[in-house]
Amino acid sequence: MSADPFSQLLARHDFAWRREPPPGPLTNIQWRANACDTGSILFFQRFDDGRTDAELYQRYLAASPFAVLVTNRWLDCFDALPGKGIYVTRPDDWPEVVRRFCDLVYPLTPGRLRFAGVTGTNGKTTTVKYLEAMLTAQGQRVLSIGTLGVFLDGDRLLETGFTSPPLIELRRLLHAEQARCDLVVMEASSHALDQGRLHGIPLASAGWTNFSQDHLDYHRDEASYFAAKARILDLIEDGGRLYCTSPEVAERLRAQGKPRVPIELLGPATLPPEAIAARPFLALGHNRRNYALAAALADVLLGPGEREDWRHLRPVDGRFECRVVGNRTLVIDFAHTPDALETILRAIREAFPQARIATLFGCGGDRDRGKRSLMGAAAARYSDRVIVTSDNPRTEDPERIIADILAGMPPEGYEVVVERPAAVARLLDLLDARPPDEPWVALIAGKGHERYLDQGGRKTAYSDQDEVERNLKRLGW
Repeated sequence: MSADPFSQLLARHDFAWRREPPPGPLTNIQWRANACDTGSILFFQRFDDGRTDAELYQRYLAASPFAVLVTNRWLDCFDALPGKGIYVTRPDDWPEVVRRFCDLVYPLTPGRLRFAGVTGTNGKTTTVKYLEAMLTAQGQRVLSIGTLGVFLDGDRLLETGFTSPPLIELRRLLHAEQARCDLVVMEASSHALDQGRLHGIPLASAGWTNFSQDHLDYHRDEASYFAAKARILDLIEDGGRLYCTSPEVAERLRAQGKPRVPIELLGPATLPPEAIAARPFLALGHNRRNYALAAALADVLLGPGEREDWRHLRPVDGRFECRVVGNRTLVIDFAHTPDALETILRAIREAFPQARIATLFGCGGDRDRGKRSLMGAAAARYSDRVIVTSDNPRTEDPERIIADILAGMPPEGYEVVVERPAAVARLLDLLDARPPDEPWVALIAGKGHERYLDQGGRKTAYSDQDEVERNLKRLGW
């Protein structure tokens, strides 16, 4: 075997199965097959996603020029990869194997960076963006990583396409930016925690926003979904703690036995009237809970002190993003789970008690079908008018998705407009037809910050924000 450090590291590890590669230098590690060259080690993690090994081989492996394949389980296509080195990790070793290679290629200076993470079904992005704003306002150099992309001191660096990037990509980013930042705040998705994408990242403390049904297409059942999120406890350093704004989550974690770090339950932040007037999104109870989490984590990273952190907050892209025209308030929000939709609609009812509510939403294709009827029921429960439309149908028939939604709704009080641009136009027409002194709040839910529609295996440019502006101009508002 060659004497390069990659080969030496492969030789030292106790794999479950291996087939040595032919002699030749190994020069780099990759997690994407299409980024490989003839000196690459490809780290390919296999999931139970319904695809066969033959499909994976044809799509990812057959045409890739990698020299070595490292997988987390046996694949039935190994015989179709002659001349390639192949290493299969033991069942629980995958994250640690990846981390060792990341330490070699993308080393982090010990103690150089401090980390905080946020998990939960909803509110991760908002909490991280609030925390980022609080920290940068105090002169800290902050790298934030999440659904909206990677930001340095509030300025966008790039989009990864992930809430939490794969570990190799995450380490590449941290290695590249470690000289330009001191604090890293990141979202921790259930997929990432389950797959070990944050393995070896020492969190000073972490936050957990809430927990409700989502991602059961991947996790299969609610217990597995919760267990995946609970793995964030394993990342928290000794002396740190998990801050939580959900009594149900805190009670459930404690019922599983003594957690390895303390769990502190937080209530919604109490803010002065001037804060609510200046930052209307803080009128929503769930945003005050997000604020409380962010402030607690800021105290961990900065040290406690008297700060008016709310003064530094800005609306988060696609999170209760408001456009007010007379008595009409148009709200664009990423809410795409039953709990998120119900939470924001309940908050609108509380914050705008005199207004009528119109809701436009859909459900994504190739995802948990069980939540569709629940979202339909939530929309019907809190809305005076509902428009059901498309939201990233992916490879599914949009009308089948809508049928699943309607199963949870009463037979009246809604209409269906399959194409989303036409649905937004219809929503604005409904508002335009009402008396101008009649207050309405129109919630356009599901897309939020996303600027595309995913249908038929292709993403096309689309923006709820642009559609709203186009229709406001059309109607002369």
